[in-house]
Amino acid sequence: MGHNEGRVLFTSNTSIASAIEELLKEASVSVDAALYRLTNPQLPRALEQAQGRGLQVRLLIDQEKYEETQATRDLLAETPIPFRTLHGRKGRGTKLHHKFATLDQAVVLAGSYNWTMESEEGNYDHLLVLPNPGLVQAYQLEFDQLWPSAPRADSA
Repeated sequence: MGHNEGRVLFTSNTSIASAIEELLKEASVSVDAALYRLTNPQLPRALEQAQGRGLQVRLLIDQEKYEETQATRDLLAETPIPFRTLHGRKGRGTKLHHKFATLDQAVVLAGSYNWTMESEEGNYDHLLVLPNPGLVQAYQLEFDQLWPSAPRADSA
């Protein structure tokens, strides 16, 4: 599953978490992810392994989902991944509703797929794998604008 081919994945016929894990294994420089929810333990482990290989890894999580989801707090407490939390554009009561990641600033992963067990095992969700430089640049710009405005939540 190389970085060079664009494709769409559906939970109805594949494990998107496993596909993300394979893509993370292929990354060599950086991973930036902006996620509404994170409860699938497979994915923080894959991010931690990428970081262990020397990749820069940064994670943005919705503030309210982080506060209300013990599983997310537990997963992130167990890992050295740098992460920050953020509300939506109007503060409390609004969402960081993104579900995207950029890999090596060369490919973007985006779609309805939350990095959760619910998305993996029960929902009809999709993930687009897009190696389009213009699209990757737009997503990276969004991440880079959000990152400094998010309060630091990690201990790194």
